[in-house]
Amino acid sequence: MELEKVMKQHSFVIVGDTLNEEKYACKIKHKMMANGYEVHSVGKELESINDVPGELDIIDLCIHPIKGLKLMKECTKPFKSIVIQPGAESAELMAYLDEMHYPYIQGCLLVGLSLFVETE
Repeated sequence: MELEKVMKQHSFVIVGDTLNEEKYACKIKHKMMANGYEVHSVGKELESINDVPGELDIIDLCIHPIKGLKLMKECTKPFKSIVIQPGAESAELMAYLDEMHYPYIQGCLLVGLSLFVETE
């Protein structure tokens, strides 16, 4: 799924430190919410992607790759695609996602907002 199509989805899970205003996960969360997206936070707020209520479209990994890999291995919830933020990627993570046939892209939701959404 290309970044433009990702930005047309509705329900996002931001995985990372969404409580620390200096962290990109927090910036992404608030910018997405300000632009009308449904956003859930895993890492500091919810412990697992499986704890997210309702359906989800996109998982945004904005977390250390070892932690991201652990959370993805535990994930049983259906989703459409994963976005791997810069710095959240690793060979092990991408090998696992490939092995599981999980769709993913390497990209940035903040870039997606600036390119494909009329932001607030």
